[in-house]
Amino acid sequence: MTENYKSLRVAGLLLLIGAFQNIIVISIAEALSDNTLDRGYSVARNVISDLGVGPTALLFNTSVFLFGVLFLLAGYMIFLAFRDRILLALFFLTGIGDLGVGLFPETMLLPHSISAFFIFVFGGLVAIKAYKVEKPPLNYLSILIGMFSLATLFFFSMGIYLGLGIGGMERMIVYPTLIWTVAFGGYLIGSKEIAQ
Repeated sequence: MTENYKSLRVAGLLLLIGAFQNIIVISIAEALSDNTLDRGYSVARNVISDLGVGPTALLFNTSVFLFGVLFLLAGYMIFLAFRDRILLALFFLTGIGDLGVGLFPETMLLPHSISAFFIFVFGGLVAIKAYKVEKPPLNYLSILIGMFSLATLFFFSMGIYLGLGIGGMERMIVYPTLIWTVAFGGYLIGSKEIAQ
């Protein structure tokens, strides 16, 4: 087993764990918030970061922060295998965004908004840039997923929610990149030939 393959397997495992736990915790926090808020939590009315304040704050913020740490570590491990500085920078900026959202809840408007911006923009770009280290068909899907995320970000920033509400539209930015992270993590774990 080559050192590159070992690095990529570790990176894949970190990405898979990070994204999986984040998706599960978001779902749990949404269910808990639905039971504790006066009007109930709504995926249409509420943005994801609403989970970072109130009774679900510790659960949600810890999960997002952990995802950021694992994303940064995975990015470095991927850099060791491919030496792609642009891909490393995109992993770094996305991971910093996750750390920031975990550290700065939406009540801390400026640092939270900057952190969320990093996740929204660089999360889509990292999926597109990963095209160079993937093989078909995942490389083509990565480009489509990244473009979809960035396109929905454009609509979101223009206040166009396509009937999904602000929360639903925000999820069209975030969920594709979370799903891509799971797919890319599994791909790295299982593909020996990409590291050769």
